[in-house]
Amino acid sequence: MIEDVEYSPDGLEEKDDELYEHFRFVADKGQSPIRLDKFLMDRIQNSTRSRIQAAIEAGTVQLNEQPTKNSYKIKPNDVVRVLLSQPPREDVVLPENIPLEIIYEDDELLVVNKPAGMVVHPAYNNYTGTLVNALTYHFQNLPTGRNGTGRPGLVHRIDKDTSGLLVIAKTEYAMAHLAKQFFDHSIERTYIAVIWGQPDQLEGTINVHIGRSEKDRRVVAPYPDGSQGKHAITHYKVLKPMYYVSQIQCNLETGRTHQIRSHMKYIGHPLFNDETYGGHKIVKGTTFAKYAQFVENCFKILPRQALHAKSLGFIHPTTKEKLHFESPLPVEFTELIEKWERYIEANG
Repeated sequence: MIEDVEYSPDGLEEKDDELYEHFRFVADKGQSPIRLDKFLMDRIQNSTRSRIQAAIEAGTVQLNEQPTKNSYKIKPNDVVRVLLSQPPREDVVLPENIPLEIIYEDDELLVVNKPAGMVVHPAYNNYTGTLVNALTYHFQNLPTGRNGTGRPGLVHRIDKDTSGLLVIAKTEYAMAHLAKQFFDHSIERTYIAVIWGQPDQLEGTINVHIGRSEKDRRVVAPYPDGSQGKHAITHYKVLKPMYYVSQIQCNLETGRTHQIRSHMKYIGHPLFNDETYGGHKIVKGTTFAKYAQFVENCFKILPRQALHAKSLGFIHPTTKEKLHFESPLPVEFTELIEKWERYIEANG
């Protein structure tokens, strides 16, 4: 069976733009010519021809390390790999009637605006109340549902305490097609963040490998020499400097786990109130007690990292239309920015 359920490794909620090998077949030396889809049908248990064909058409089946077509005739020693956007593991997900803010929906996909505090996928200590639990319930009650067996196809994630937009596939083809777009880095993603301080350059690019920290597996660390981790590129622009903090825009060229959070800490400007990356204490500012109390009040307004997935753009899997969606900043995010603006105005 070609799986379509996500996996959350070690509690980290974002997922890299990566394809994982689920199956690998090498044709025998005496292999007679046979269509690729039929070849896979005979080897992948419980799968359907339509699912296999959708994966091939979307480019997530490779023949000798290259995309191919359903009609290709397998030859001796050909190597066929099936690549999907999640590691090869399947979880049981219970449907839960949790309200969803659905921005867009059609027969192929839907776009949701995830609130801060909602975990994307069930994992250790978070088996219920997740976005996937809510989506599973929603899919069961769709007219297009398959007798209650419709399941959400997540192709990317955002952290529990990050708010904003996510696209979810509703069909096998949409899942494969969207996963390929993320893998190719053609998806357009814009985030808004509040960081400590102001970068020397008001606009720039951070091109630094990141990967799991050797000291703490919950944290993603930078590897500037490229010796470890994965290639990661974040483009940032300061939208509103506020002396001790700045509102910035980040555009992702790659989509690594905790990419923005790790990159901004690397350049000395961690996200405001990001406990994991050191932004939950005063990084810039004075030593006055009045200022410390002001910052503490700001932490209470936005009790999480100041990061919001504001916009998302991609090509629709079937219509090939370019879709673009925007999500306004949450109320508490706007209140935080306004509070800093008033403070700078009063103390500037």
